[in-house]
Amino acid sequence: MDKVIDIEERIPTLRERRRKRTNRKFLALLFIFLTILAGLIYSQTQFSKIQSISVTGENLYSDEDYIAASKLAIGDSMWSFDADEVGAAITGLEWVESAEVEKNWLTAVEITVSEYPSVGYLETATGYQKLLANGYAVELPVETVAGPVYTNFEDQETRREVAAQVQQLDSEVSNLVSQVILTEGREGTANITLYMTDGNEVRARLNSLAEKLDYYPSLIAQLEDGVKGVFDMEVGITFRSYDDVYGPPKEVSEDEETEEP
Repeated sequence: MDKVIDIEERIPTLRERRRKRTNRKFLALLFIFLTILAGLIYSQTQFSKIQSISVTGENLYSDEDYIAASKLAIGDSMWSFDADEVGAAITGLEWVESAEVEKNWLTAVEITVSEYPSVGYLETATGYQKLLANGYAVELPVETVAGPVYTNFEDQETRREVAAQVQQLDSEVSNLVSQVILTEGREGTANITLYMTDGNEVRARLNSLAEKLDYYPSLIAQLEDGVKGVFDMEVGITFRSYDDVYGPPKEVSEDEETEEP
């Protein structure tokens, strides 16, 4: 015999299921509404605004310069900018190697910069500028020169090449470089002259500077005490004393010493 289903018995169950579905929909809509309302209220409070901007890693330029480059300001919305895009804009500065921007605690922005390291000082007609590892000459006044001086390096590509060569040197050698002068040419094969802090002179090709100058400590170790001169590294490596290159120092007689102008 077929089972007979009493529809009247099932009606309360169907009603309960329909009520639960309706409640779930209502709660979902209520949650969405409250979320949107909370977002609108939040966007109108100080807790959605930038309240502080900090910069770390700066050395060449000030905090204010980097904040200006970010185009962010206290009071701007925390959600009106993309941190990666701001970081890319700061990295676009010629003296910046990399930059990272982070949103912190909903109201703070942290900017971390890594500037190109200095390789010395560029000599110009008006003074000196700090020279960075990418060949950029910082357009700020220099009060103290404490490192190698680069002369006749007007072209940035040539500056980038010499900076790359110097960075490849062992620190023992690079610390002995007092001045680098571009004497001829502008490409990688340009001739350069280096004056060393120990009194010697080195003549080399720009594109092979690091390869050959790293031999310098072992070369000067072979010199007799007190002998100074010129190391020619343009092709091979040769040495000539200053007496051989320029002749012996001229002796001054007593009469010449006491003669009044």
